[in-house]
Amino acid sequence: MRFDREKADIRFGCGLSPRIAPPRDIQQMIDQLKGPDEASDVFPIPKTETILELARASRAARQQRRKATTEKSRENARDARRSVRRRVQRLALDSLANGFLRRALTVDGLRERLCAFWGDHFTASGKGVLWRHARPAYVETAIRPHVTGNFADMLRAVAMQPLMLHYLDQHLSVGPTSRVAQVNRTLDGLNENLAREMLELHTLGVDGPYDQSDVRQLARLLTGLSYNLKQGFIYRSSFAEPGPETILGVTYGQGKGRLEDIHAALDDIATHPSTAAHVARKLAVHFVSDEPAEALVAHIAARFRDTDGDMAAVTEALLEHPAAWQPAAENVKRPVDFIGSALRALDIVPRHIPKNDPRKMLDLLIMPLALMGQDWTGPSSPEGWPEANEEWITPQRLAARLQWAMSAPFALRRVLPNPEDFALGALGHAPPQDVIRAARAAETRAEGVGIVLASPAFQRM
Repeated sequence: MRFDREKADIRFGCGLSPRIAPPRDIQQMIDQLKGPDEASDVFPIPKTETILELARASRAARQQRRKATTEKSRENARDARRSVRRRVQRLALDSLANGFLRRALTVDGLRERLCAFWGDHFTASGKGVLWRHARPAYVETAIRPHVTGNFADMLRAVAMQPLMLHYLDQHLSVGPTSRVAQVNRTLDGLNENLAREMLELHTLGVDGPYDQSDVRQLARLLTGLSYNLKQGFIYRSSFAEPGPETILGVTYGQGKGRLEDIHAALDDIATHPSTAAHVARKLAVHFVSDEPAEALVAHIAARFRDTDGDMAAVTEALLEHPAAWQPAAENVKRPVDFIGSALRALDIVPRHIPKNDPRKMLDLLIMPLALMGQDWTGPSSPEGWPEANEEWITPQRLAARLQWAMSAPFALRRVLPNPEDFALGALGHAPPQDVIRAARAAETRAEGVGIVLASPAFQRM
């Protein structure tokens, strides 16, 4: 099994495109990944600072409403609230539209897939109207800059993102013997959420070499991590447990809570052999198969250990192993991958995405994603989206895919390609002949294109 250009775009990218050639080889894929992030420049997504600015505006509007004493001041307060709501809606629709346009038009599909993978690995979702739409900004700020960097740096970045601290209630955690707790005895609520998810989901894995004592000690060390709407991330030393704390046999902190001790602990956990094994398996499962070859997992894990988590090197290890290029397409596309690859195959351009029409965005993208099982605001659990194929191909979710395939292409662009030509472009040089025959026999172009998109051959990668 060796490199295949079409598999490179289908399995490790965003799908085949009629206008963008697939990569020539693995080296080109890695060079593009290490090169300029052109898609984010062309189709920008706001970063965390925009979320904080909107949160400040929302808070100011609420305060204005509470202070209003005249009809004029109350009307001004209502206008301020409506303005903030419109800005939040604009941010949400732009982020969704530009995320899909990146997939449709990028020459570097691997980057988009990796950003989605790591954003899911470090899942964080918001509570409340604004924070529910903060996930794209979180990925843009904490994940995207690090996909070719160091795993430890990415771990640090997500641990200090307001959305992650908000999602897991880390900003409410107080060291039991911290200065604040000594003054106010009611503030002694140690929160273990972030520590537990870090060890169980982000690094060592559920079967990793840690126990409840390690979780609690890490939770004590992490006290002090917080945020506010003006600065974003802050470290509150008065809330920090003074230490020392012992995690996986290593002691951090000596009588004074310090951010440097947290950094040291995260760096050690990030480069632990169990982290290498956990991350390697997740990458192999996500990109290749629910049951990947053990040789592939071992190869990725070894590269992770040898490079202390150099993510470009780890990604290259995934791509260079023969098992990554197995002929069978075993993984079912997640809804966002299915729709994204369909938009790419349809040669969608910015004018086709109705981001200025909330109703059309709801009908064509938001609701279909939800019906297929992938709410656009993020997973409902810190575990992220499921990987197993059977989670995505239930009767109801499959019906939603078929409905979208048959109706959305014509709604997005009225002039559709010849179905047989579309099948060759979307499925590659050797598409299943039954799909070709069905597309050729379709009564309309919309029906023929829908048949191709609904086919098992297009649903897998």
